[in-house]
Amino acid sequence: MKGAVDLAGLPPADTPEIAFWGRSNVGKSSLINALTNRKQLARSSGEPGRTRELNFFDLGGAIRMVDLPGYGFAKAPKKTAQVWTKLTEAFLRGRPNLKRVYLLIDARHGLKPADETMMDGLDEAAVSYQIILTKADKLKPAELTAMEEATLKRIVKRPAAFPEIIRTSSTKKSGLDDLRDAIAAFTPEFSG
Repeated sequence: MKGAVDLAGLPPADTPEIAFWGRSNVGKSSLINALTNRKQLARSSGEPGRTRELNFFDLGGAIRMVDLPGYGFAKAPKKTAQVWTKLTEAFLRGRPNLKRVYLLIDARHGLKPADETMMDGLDEAAVSYQIILTKADKLKPAELTAMEEATLKRIVKRPAAFPEIIRTSSTKKSGLDDLRDAIAAFTPEFSG
């Protein structure tokens, strides 16, 4: 639909929105592409910090999906990274139609200090978020279950965290139906 590099460039707040956020290279673009069955809807890259604006995708007029710039390490000048970080923070704190942030966590690594810092900000701003464990296919089933349980324990007292975790694999296409169902719950016809 469009990419926004400042708050003035945001589309009107007239449609429910969900956003994808996470550390650089956690698999946001790959997940968006797998979710929408489009190979290049969101450009994925092996280079951290590739997404440098808020990218809005219209999902059939019922809901918008927003691909946010990753946080953490990025191959970009520090000042440039600060600009998109401030834009992301302003968007998250002030978007009245934002229904949920899907916080992507690499299942192989779990929650890192940078993720905790971002969750603190979401909790403080009372922005609902739900954790998605990406790259779930890289772990054995028992390891994945242990990671999910450990993650749930760490978010149980967080006020804005939704208490269910979705496991996904963009390469194996697993968990995508669960995520689609979760997103559909925010569309006007579903939520009634």
